[in-house]
Amino acid sequence: MAVGPAVPVEAARRIALLAQGFGEARPGRADVRQVRRVVERVGVLQVDSVNVLCRSHYLPVFSRIGEYSRERLDRMCWGGGELFEYFWGHKAALLPVSSYPLVRWRMQVAERQVWDEPLDPELQVPWSVVVGMRRLSVERPGLVDDVLATVAEQGPITAGEADRDGVRRKRSDPDPDPTTGTMWNWQDAKIAMEYLFATGRVAIAGRRHFERLYDVAERVLPTGGPELDDDEARREFVRIAARSLGVATAGELCGATRGHYPLPTATARRVVGELVDAGDLVPVQVDGVKQQSYLWAEAEDRPVSARALLSPFDTLIWNRDRTERLFDFFYRISIYTPEAQRVHGYYVLPFLLGDRLVARVDLKADRKNSVLIVPTVTAEPGVRDVVEPLAAELELMARWLRLDRVQVTAGGAFGRAVASAVKSRPVDAGPEGGRASLR
Repeated sequence: MAVGPAVPVEAARRIALLAQGFGEARPGRADVRQVRRVVERVGVLQVDSVNVLCRSHYLPVFSRIGEYSRERLDRMCWGGGELFEYFWGHKAALLPVSSYPLVRWRMQVAERQVWDEPLDPELQVPWSVVVGMRRLSVERPGLVDDVLATVAEQGPITAGEADRDGVRRKRSDPDPDPTTGTMWNWQDAKIAMEYLFATGRVAIAGRRHFERLYDVAERVLPTGGPELDDDEARREFVRIAARSLGVATAGELCGATRGHYPLPTATARRVVGELVDAGDLVPVQVDGVKQQSYLWAEAEDRPVSARALLSPFDTLIWNRDRTERLFDFFYRISIYTPEAQRVHGYYVLPFLLGDRLVARVDLKADRKNSVLIVPTVTAEPGVRDVVEPLAAELELMARWLRLDRVQVTAGGAFGRAVASAVKSRPVDAGPEGGRASLR
């Protein structure tokens, strides 16, 4: 039985947006302080290799503060000591270095795992590591130690550079475990390296053409720091999730499959109860949500006037079911959908205006010709006054990406209207010298 005061879905939507940092005006030119504030607000930036528009971890910062230096974020991530890369649940992600003590217990879970025994329910590693380590622990039991020794001697290095005996599968060789799919059927040294990464013995020291460079953790991450017991670390991460989401169900906060920070079901239930008892979470009933919801105790509700194109991997829309409940917006990424079945395009970004998701915009950066291409754009039914704000946001994105112009090739009445609005906008120069001529 649900308990707590009723919260209209409109209020829940505003609370979520404010918690995610969409309640403040964008600065004219963002500096490192604004970048830090975004990262602290969202708690995590998901990393993804798709680069049809822009690497995914750059986009949430742009969505909230507008133009900023991606090179500055790179320095914060790989070399500046402010962010570090690790798994947030099943996802590769960048987290504030202040969160490093919170993941140590999860590293210890991975290190304790015996691969011929049942998996620890707290284990959070890619499935390729699980099936790979089960095989390697029998076929090549010394490989992990060999890889670690090579990293210690030669790091930072790629996984491919860490295989001392040069044993590599050929394309013609059968996959050692077809269940993982071709994309995740890694070479043996990569499996060993990712296991070492999961245990915290190696860390990501940088990226070369976006390929991970590994080094021993002591040369990358801070040593010492506070020692937290497992329960306190879990509570703190669920606090971070609650602060980032504003209002959410227990499943959305820390559910085993779709939680912002996944925990086993019984553990999640206990941790949420502890945070309710501590006054950090307030039980509420969100209209239209059958499950019990919880409000972050310091969350606020006020009008939101946002304008942003959202990465498919933005924490605001990570949980697609929650996105549909709060915004009445059914959204799925299309990069894995066969071309003939795509409805809204390939790399589709929701467009946030005010406090609603009002359109879907397929985007591609043609870097060779310095063009931001809009192959498909679709407005939500019944929305109005979207064209000019969307054209302005496209101009801003093109300038930030240092592209010279926006080209809207989308058909339909809405596509033609956006194309017309883009053509009518004046040439503008960005703060770092990029131009968006928008012709």
